Amino acid sequence: MSHATTSIAAEQDGPADIALSEFFDGHPVATFAIDTAHVVTHWNRACEQLLGWTKADMVGTANHWQAFYPRPRPLLADVIIAGAAGLESELERLYPGKHRRSALIPDAYEVEEFFPNIGASGHWLHFTAAPLRDGNGRVVGAIETLRDVTERRVAENALRRAHDNLEHVVDKRTGQLADINAKLQEDIAQRLLAEAELRRSNLELTELNQQLSRAQQQLLQADKLASIGQLAAGVAHEINNPIGYIFSNFRTLQNYLDQLFGMLDAYQRAEPSLAAPDAATLRALRERIDLDFLRQDIPTLMAESGEGIVRVRHIVQDLKDFSRVDANQEWVWADLHRGIDSTLNIVSNEVKYKADVVKEYGAIPDIQCLPLQINQVVMNLIVNAAHAIGDERGRITVRTGRDGDDHVWLEIGDNGSGIAPETVSRIFDPFFTTKAIGKGTGLGLSLAYGIVQKHSGRIDVDTALGQGTRFRVRLPIRHGAATEDPTA
Repeated sequence: MSHATTSIAAEQDGPADIALSEFFDGHPVATFAIDTAHVVTHWNRACEQLLGWTKADMVGTANHWQAFYPRPRPLLADVIIAGAAGLESELERLYPGKHRRSALIPDAYEVEEFFPNIGASGHWLHFTAAPLRDGNGRVVGAIETLRDVTERRVAENALRRAHDNLEHVVDKRTGQLADINAKLQEDIAQRLLAEAELRRSNLELTELNQQLSRAQQQLLQADKLASIGQLAAGVAHEINNPIGYIFSNFRTLQNYLDQLFGMLDAYQRAEPSLAAPDAATLRALRERIDLDFLRQDIPTLMAESGEGIVRVRHIVQDLKDFSRVDANQEWVWADLHRGIDSTLNIVSNEVKYKADVVKEYGAIPDIQCLPLQINQVVMNLIVNAAHAIGDERGRITVRTGRDGDDHVWLEIGDNGSGIAPETVSRIFDPFFTTKAIGKGTGLGLSLAYGIVQKHSGRIDVDTALGQGTRFRVRLPIRHGAATEDPTA
């Protein structure tokens, strides 16, 4: 299509051409179009900003090469206009090794090249050109888009230079290492002796480090438990005093109410002997306050309030039994069942909405232990069991029993999700957890392991995916029994 034909078409299709021009001008990507005579028909504002040539400079001319090169030469859109004959060879001549077919636009080609004439220090441009066709599929022009990729290419060149420098440094270092290795070969006998000594020292250091890590964990746990115990004891003390007042006053109030009810009975018996006005006044007052209902409801309210006060006292006592601050981390003889019950009461809010707790206690003696730490083991295992249960209500079973003459055991099992076989060996590692981020610290079982080890006991796990998990803790009855592997 000639330039004259394009002008006629523009006059005939003025609104469409105006809309196309507005589309070009509003497009953020630098874009221009030419007709089959290589005359520029559109040159948008992004082109003006990128190349520095205005629409007035370009539209209606074939001078678009001036924006890119110092001498006339075809652009990618010009080659597209030339047609299929010799297209590939012409592209290879103008852009050797730089051109490729577009993967997105049919019959379009892409090129990336550096233009030193653009801007103060030149620009890298990625340009894509495609033919424009009319409704009959005839080529009536070409469109070309331009993207400034200077920053990317500069970064790539910098990365390439850094890579080359790194290779040079590596080569140099490799040569130095080769020299050093040759020298080391001369002293191989001495080095072998040194390595053997180093391995021995490393084993000793590893063992010492493990001991230090265990001691640190135990110290942190002891501090944590002591803080919890002090807080629990303080809260229990602060609650216990007002509860004592309430409980004492409650009994006195009950006696007062009994006396008042006795007096009311006497008044009611004497009512028939009163004068008619007085008797009528008493009957009206009795009916207004519904005395019969009050005499039935007040004892019920008092009984319920009494049960509530007793419940609070039990919770406070369980809190004190759980913390056992008065034990001061000393080895004492303690009732394991009482500790379990206190712990279950403390964590009841964590468990009651997820599972039913079933207790199957055996006949066991008191054991010599650190009660606060044993309570912590029970709490960690029960909370873990509750977390392992899914959306459906589950079951947590707590069992105890005697193992020979010198040991007892406690067992906490659930019917939850179970533990994957590949992670069972790591569940006692510090900071290892299978819970979601933010849902667990990975210290619960690790601390339980350390406490059981401190008590010369062991902890076993039996689990199956989809069926549940059972932890069994075996403890000596008397402190000072032979130490055994906690997970043997």
